[in-house]
Amino acid sequence: MPTGVSTSAFIGLKDLYFAVLTKDDSTGATYNTPEKLAPAVTAKITPNVETATDYGDDGPVETATSLGAIEVEFEITSLPLDKQATLLGHTYANGMLVKNVDDIAPYVALGYRSPKSDGSEMYVWLYKGKFQPVEMNHNTKADKVEFQHPTIKGNFVVRNYDGNWSIAGDTSDSTFQLKDIWFQQVIEPDTQPGT
Repeated sequence: MPTGVSTSAFIGLKDLYFAVLTKDDSTGATYNTPEKLAPAVTAKITPNVETATDYGDDGPVETATSLGAIEVEFEITSLPLDKQATLLGHTYANGMLVKNVDDIAPYVALGYRSPKSDGSEMYVWLYKGKFQPVEMNHNTKADKVEFQHPTIKGNFVVRNYDGNWSIAGDTSDSTFQLKDIWFQQVIEPDTQPGT
């Protein structure tokens, strides 16, 4: 770990962005320009890892792991209808969202940042995933106001192009210089400041 990199706890979640993946093959991966999705409330990212152990001479001699789907769940304050259409492959026209049985959600990248207790921040992009229809809960209004938030869930996988599934940068690391352009494009390992 580079000297001076923060080990402080995460205390927040901000700037949830997505970008539609337009190409992912042996020649490269390309994305549309990122769009802000909605104010984020909570995030849960769960990589599923299979571990196998080989035994010999009455004991374990080798272990191997394999990465499966990465489960992603975000609670957000709201999800505008036009963003739902883009994210889930629905149709949006004349102020209305139409959901059809044949709709196909596109692959997207998902970006966000998480502030830490010392003032530094972690910036993240997940490279390739599809989301499921939005989970909504509606309750009648009672004596006390209770905010009701939608939840979006999806599964992310590795890219065909290079096997990468995520990239992150930490502002407490002096070598990280991409915070100002992080949400202007989907960041790649070779992205340079000002590009």
